[in-house]
Amino acid sequence: MQLALAVIASMLAAAQLVTAVPVRRHETKMMTSATKRNAAGAVYFITNEADENRIIAASINSDGTLSLDRAVATRGVGSHGITDPQGPDALFSQGAIKASAKGQVLATVNAGSNTVSLFSIDPTSPTNINRIGEPVSSQGEFPMSLAFSSDGSRLCVLNGGTTNGVNCYSVDKKAGLRALPNTLRSLGLNQTTPATGPAGSASHLVFSEDGKQLMASVKGVPPTPGIIAVWDVADDGSLSADFNAVSPPSGGLLPFSMTVIPGKNAVLSTDPGVGFDVFDFSSGNQSSAVKIDGQNATCWSSFSQKTGNFYLTDIGTAIVTEVNVDDNLKASIVKQYPQKSGSATIDNDIATVNGKDFLYVLAPGAKTVEVLSLDSPGNAKHVQTLDLAGPTKAAGVTINTNNLQGMTSFIRQ
Repeated sequence: MQLALAVIASMLAAAQLVTAVPVRRHETKMMTSATKRNAAGAVYFITNEADENRIIAASINSDGTLSLDRAVATRGVGSHGITDPQGPDALFSQGAIKASAKGQVLATVNAGSNTVSLFSIDPTSPTNINRIGEPVSSQGEFPMSLAFSSDGSRLCVLNGGTTNGVNCYSVDKKAGLRALPNTLRSLGLNQTTPATGPAGSASHLVFSEDGKQLMASVKGVPPTPGIIAVWDVADDGSLSADFNAVSPPSGGLLPFSMTVIPGKNAVLSTDPGVGFDVFDFSSGNQSSAVKIDGQNATCWSSFSQKTGNFYLTDIGTAIVTEVNVDDNLKASIVKQYPQKSGSATIDNDIATVNGKDFLYVLAPGAKTVEVLSLDSPGNAKHVQTLDLAGPTKAAGVTINTNNLQGMTSFIRQ
């Protein structure tokens, strides 16, 4: 009982651990003389700088390529996890920034402020984002990943610091984020603030396809494997008091990202310890760990509706790996697409533009975004390298190889 009271007291105290917001400079810094008015959509990622966090927004053109547009202050600050040596992937996570097409909203973590910021997206000009209310407490420390409900009416955050776990909010498009009752739940990890990792840290937060479960991935500390923590979600958005800890299949070790396998009660989880894992949550028991030969740290993943395949990125080898999962949850590697050596490919997302899917990959090692056209299964073509260094410097926006994080897309409906 005393331990439980101590945990509750710690989590309540964390609600007050919102650090001072950065000095307000120009809230929006433009990187173009004229915003594209006919853009198909936009992609967004964060600078995650320790003195000021900004969202960088780039227009998606009709051919799937990108044009940098603006950098918008979140009124929060970033952070970098504790690791030696320090490098890219500061938050040890996927989902640090997320857009909801149905909700027409965008949210980002501010890992150094212990806050979450919410923005509206102008559907006629998607790089035009406007903050809704002030940043709110993440109710924990070192927020690292976000998940919207399918309709965009709820948002949940994964905290990975000393006070770790999840918390959820209702999304009010006028007032901002409001904490939902009975959603503040602890993971009970023995962690630090900033988080220490990558091993032993939390990674990613997603809803199940039907929205009835909320899942958080936690990497193991070799030789002990990690888990996926699964909470049940009630109709009112509240979470079960305890989570169900699902272990990786034999051979799995470090569950990182989670991408829902459509039509199945299952996810594909990248696993830098082996390659990737398939978690089968049904009674079919078709879970498996799949080796990617020569991989270094395969940690991020997305799914293409058009090709029916998954696309995984490796920070160490800078290779994109295309994976197919069949109806029996048997997974196989389709093809691999090397990117520039040393580019440190991390977060990625896929958007459908004029009937074709495009993969957008943040490559902080090169300070670029790599764009691949997913023409058909086994046929991805590199179509653009978007330079970030020159335009951000010209606009007075600070970016750092070790801090850039996140990737999410919005397409006009």
